[in-house]
Amino acid sequence: MSTAASVQQSAYQATFEELGTPLRDVTFVVVDLETTGTNATEGGITEIGAVKVRGGEVLGEFQSLVNPGQPVPAFVARLTGITNAMVATAPDIALVLPSFLEFAHGTVLVAHNAPFDVGFLKAMCARLDYPWPGFTVVDTVPLARRLVTRDEAPNHKLSTLANLFHATVSPDHRALADARATVDVLHALFERLAPMGVTHLEDLATAADPVPPEVRRKRHLADGLPESPGVYLFRGPGDEVLYVGTSVNIRKRVRSYFTAAEKRRRITEMVRIAERVTPVACATPLEAQVRELRLITEHAPRYNRRSKFPERHSWVRLTDEAYPRLSVVSGVVAGAAHIGPFGSRRTAQEAVHALHDALNLRQCTARIPLVSKRPGSPCALAGMGRCSAPCVATEAPDTSYADVADAARDALTGDPAPVVRALSDRIATLAHQERYEEAGEVTRRLRAFVQGAHRAQRLGPLAACAELVAARPSGIGDAPGKPGGWEIVVIKHGRLAATDVSAPGASPLPLVDALRTTAEHVEPPVAPAPAAHPEETDLLLGWLDSPGVRLVHVSDTWACPVRAAGAHADLTWASERVRTEIGAAEGPADAEAGAAAGTAAVADAGTAADAETADGTAVVRGPENARHVDTMTAC
Repeated sequence: MSTAASVQQSAYQATFEELGTPLRDVTFVVVDLETTGTNATEGGITEIGAVKVRGGEVLGEFQSLVNPGQPVPAFVARLTGITNAMVATAPDIALVLPSFLEFAHGTVLVAHNAPFDVGFLKAMCARLDYPWPGFTVVDTVPLARRLVTRDEAPNHKLSTLANLFHATVSPDHRALADARATVDVLHALFERLAPMGVTHLEDLATAADPVPPEVRRKRHLADGLPESPGVYLFRGPGDEVLYVGTSVNIRKRVRSYFTAAEKRRRITEMVRIAERVTPVACATPLEAQVRELRLITEHAPRYNRRSKFPERHSWVRLTDEAYPRLSVVSGVVAGAAHIGPFGSRRTAQEAVHALHDALNLRQCTARIPLVSKRPGSPCALAGMGRCSAPCVATEAPDTSYADVADAARDALTGDPAPVVRALSDRIATLAHQERYEEAGEVTRRLRAFVQGAHRAQRLGPLAACAELVAARPSGIGDAPGKPGGWEIVVIKHGRLAATDVSAPGASPLPLVDALRTTAEHVEPPVAPAPAAHPEETDLLLGWLDSPGVRLVHVSDTWACPVRAAGAHADLTWASERVRTEIGAAEGPADAEAGAAAGTAAVADAGTAADAETADGTAVVRGPENARHVDTMTAC
């Protein structure tokens, strides 16, 4: 990876654009309308009043009666004091509206119950065929509901708040007076927001959200963070890492932790403890995802739930002994057949059960010599014909067991079809007998085996590849960077060794050479285990499968068998076998209902990964991305 992506320990001086606009520098226009009714599409405006303020100073005022073009209802006249006679000679809205829009140009609109006032202004613009300027709007009602308790005021009406905050003007249902009173209410609300960390215009968008005050006060932790892809680390009082996350925009993502958008209780608890946030700027989102995994593995933060302990992953191995058996292990050894890794030992054990259901492998754990000096005692499996009992071979080796071991080895490293076929038949039989819970159990076992085999067959070839260089155009789709450049990735033994993005229009080859020269040195692992966290290799495989990726250099063959576990990732074979079994045994009227019930056992299998080999097509990946048939398939 590029050295520029190291953890930033030095202070970062943010620009004003990154920090946002301080409220003291924002020009607000506080507006109030008087109207003939509450329906903006049918009613009219009788008066507009507005006050322009910045930094607590009044910059100007706007006030005008408006001829609504319709009679003023009597109850409105009694409420506002605006009569038909007063508006009869007033200018039409077509003359007043342009003046108000010019007065408010480039400012932030503020109103008490803003949807009402802004709704009328938008309706008038639409009626006169004026484009709406797209003002940023601040509503003082939700802010007051958030900041003023019922103990302080019985409601949040403008008159009640003006009295509570000792406004210099009392609202009287006239536009300018109400706007002046709203200015005092707005400034009083700002005074209450400041201790909560709401000091910039951008903060007002979420200021009314139900966020605990101690969380909102931590908003300053996002100040100065870069607006680029990368990783962020929340640190506690002792500088311990509490949580590691990633985003394409570090600052924007961290800010979201202090808003109502964050609903996870554990994370809210983490934010209360956090003292600072350390950014790790990355060249690309892929690098950010990889660094996140590595930092989680390194620090094991208590508030991260996943990927903290890769050493807990389990593999299923066919042991290397005279009469091999299956064993759940924590690591891989050279020369043995493996599948996995599995996220838990229980899932690995389910894959073992699947193989035992399909193959007559011995299940005892003792090491058995090729020829025993004294005969052993055959177990119940031997009596059921599910084990050839090599433990009793005293005169010559049990050659029949070698065929069983070879079948198991082929199922683990190559074509798992015999296992899938055997378990699909069993699922179909159980479904036909309406033993759906047992069918579901067998399905879980089959799914665990197929997914474990598929994962090993994908990870293994990349883990064995000493160096792979790939590129994709930047700035296209979800690719980072500006169009015209290339995102370059160097992978060694399944580990990200270097990455960067070339400049738009420049040849990417010098960057490729530089990355290959400076890439991290990676010691070869024991395949199929990669030289990285398995999830990191999964991320790299996902990136390599993304549209537009081109292989630049491959040091070794990167391919998987044509008939591999990926062809069975969605368990289509099992589903079809259930339908065939039930459809043949029942009449046409009951076949569809029975098949639907039977296939419910496998319906939740999903697609573990891409099933691009399901049609039997073969693919070879090389520097030219050539596609050929008959020998190999893409991993």
